[in-house]
Amino acid sequence: MTIEITNLHKKFGKNQVLKGVDLTIDKGSIYAILGPNGSGKTTLIKSILGMVIPNKGAISVLDTPIKKNWRYRKKIDYLPQIANFPPNIKVNELIHMIKDLRNSPSAEYQLITLFGLEPFLNKKLSTLSGGTKQKVNIVLTFMFDSPLIILDEPTTGLDPKALISLKELIQKEKTNGKTILITSHIMQFVEEVADEIVYLLEGEIYFKGSIEQLLNRTEQTDFEHAIAAITTTGSHA
Repeated sequence: MTIEITNLHKKFGKNQVLKGVDLTIDKGSIYAILGPNGSGKTTLIKSILGMVIPNKGAISVLDTPIKKNWRYRKKIDYLPQIANFPPNIKVNELIHMIKDLRNSPSAEYQLITLFGLEPFLNKKLSTLSGGTKQKVNIVLTFMFDSPLIILDEPTTGLDPKALISLKELIQKEKTNGKTILITSHIMQFVEEVADEIVYLLEGEIYFKGSIEQLLNRTEQTDFEHAIAAITTTGSHA
């Protein structure tokens, strides 16, 4: 398995964000982590990345406990929801800077071509549209060959052509045996790419399983209505 989480708790002040989360993420599948705002999705992902320290519980990534261990992060490619790039740096300078920091083999050229970024390589990031910045963000995430990929709202600002390219890229990486975690508010995108749904509500896992299992359990005929139904009923998996 790629990730194992046991009895994870996290509080921010008096706000209990995660309440005893148990979760196993198997190798080579695409998982969508869903839930309304404030459900604990971001805290869960940041706990996996070591950016949030839980109050209680244990996390193993790629069979390694992450407590007091930072090296496991080298095996994760992470696309943040909002990437704060230095505004005066050019796109190609940023790509080279990240390559130097990671010091790993990279394959950025085919990704630059895939997302049509050649005309923007010598442009400063401050001059780019939100959608073009997101394409740069995607190139930076996928240009390394890590076994675990975490994508936080990856479709933000993408045009239809780029969205198709992203979906094909995700499926290609899955074929290569990688494990992919995705958060998204775009249910059609989730339905098209995800193998498993993990649904969080108020810091607890209310459902884990396939889309077909979710449809059967909620007695709905389409995915969006099934998600709405599980939010309303709030019955545990």
